Amino acid sequence: MPERTVTVASRSGLHARPAAIFVEAAARQATPVRIRVGDGKAVPANSMLGVLTLGARHGTEVTLEADGPGAEEALAALADLLSRDLDAEGEEGAAAGAA
Repeated sequence: MPERTVTVASRSGLHARPAAIFVEAAARQATPVRIRVGDGKAVPANSMLGVLTLGARHGTEVTLEADGPGAEEALAALADLLSRDLDAEGEEGAAAGAA
């Protein structure tokens, strides 16, 4: 089963807005993706409650896993998302909208 480990870059971790963005992106993937912290239990990446219960903070390493057609592409897309500071991106968008 393909896996990808990535460090959560968002300042607030996988909480609130960054978690919502991640969960929405996971739901759009062609194959189901699971996420876990360390050796903990993997939860569906498209479950907001599941993702929030991980307690992944800024700097936490998480592992994404998927199996099936499109697994590598799904893992790459979600790993890229987690490696960005989604909090900062939200602030930039809000500032641009206010201008």
